[in-house]
Amino acid sequence: MSKPFFNSSKSKSKSILCITFALVLSILFIGSTNFESSQNTFALNKTLNVVTSVAPITNIVKNIGGDKINLIGLVPEGVNSHTYEPVPSDIVKLGEADLVIINGLYLEDPMERIVNTSLNTNRNIQLLKLGDNTVSPTEWVFDFSFPRDQGHPNPHLWLNPIYAMKFANLTKDKLIEMDPNNSAYYTENADKYVTLLKKLDNGIKEATQSVPPENRKLITYHDSWAYFAPRYNMTVIGAVQPSDFSEPSPLDIAKLIDQIKAENVSAIFASEVFSNRITDQIADESGIEIVQTLSDDALPGNLTAPNHTYVGMMLENMENMIVPLGGNVSSLSDINPANTYAP
Repeated sequence: MSKPFFNSSKSKSKSILCITFALVLSILFIGSTNFESSQNTFALNKTLNVVTSVAPITNIVKNIGGDKINLIGLVPEGVNSHTYEPVPSDIVKLGEADLVIINGLYLEDPMERIVNTSLNTNRNIQLLKLGDNTVSPTEWVFDFSFPRDQGHPNPHLWLNPIYAMKFANLTKDKLIEMDPNNSAYYTENADKYVTLLKKLDNGIKEATQSVPPENRKLITYHDSWAYFAPRYNMTVIGAVQPSDFSEPSPLDIAKLIDQIKAENVSAIFASEVFSNRITDQIADESGIEIVQTLSDDALPGNLTAPNHTYVGMMLENMENMIVPLGGNVSSLSDINPANTYAP
């Protein structure tokens, strides 16, 4: 009779042991779940610190990230982005960033080097190079100011609204990857902003078609319209500025004047960043009366103006470009340049 009792006792002990083991596992599981939940909550509740470079890219990112990100643009407007060196306070901002978004294509090499150095102390920094993810090396454009033998292509992709749309979508995808809790917000912002950019693209297409074909030629001081021109059936005849961003030599100026006369170019365009002295001289000596300024880095208006945006900059550029060439910008008159992100 004792054997059954022993078996029964042993069985009870096993049951108690199993229950205890299950409870321990449950406690560990619950603890683990709570820990993961806590980590996820932290990640989802953290506002991303995003650092960008030039003002047009900063504004594109702002229209996607809106109020859900802390956004800092490093390169001051009106400063030559090709030669800009981050100051010590910029280095701190880059080191504290969660995400750094730049054009790439060698435009912001100093910023990129700092980010790579910061990875030694902050492995969580992520770098998004919009231009490198928008065009392949076979689509890079080399020209007078960005010669092939130096290996650095013309980086001004954002002046083509089609590429600006790609920048917006790349930004949306990256923000969703890093901050999935706000996916719907970023997606909604991107949809609205890309709709506006499509309207801008269509308006520019119509405006450039109003320019007499023989006038669809661009000579600019700064060589920044290489990706814009083919999109809208225009031709970049040349640029004044040499590849080292110095002033052109008298021989370079003489050659350009001869080219302007041979091509019967009707207008020359200055830069918002560089002195107009050379473009004024070329215009005088080649008989061109019209000199207008085109912007690629600086946004129009003051910081709170509704047109202080990438779209506002493009609209102002089109008025300064299309009208002197003999066209009109009526197709752009109903485009609102204001930011579109949801508050």
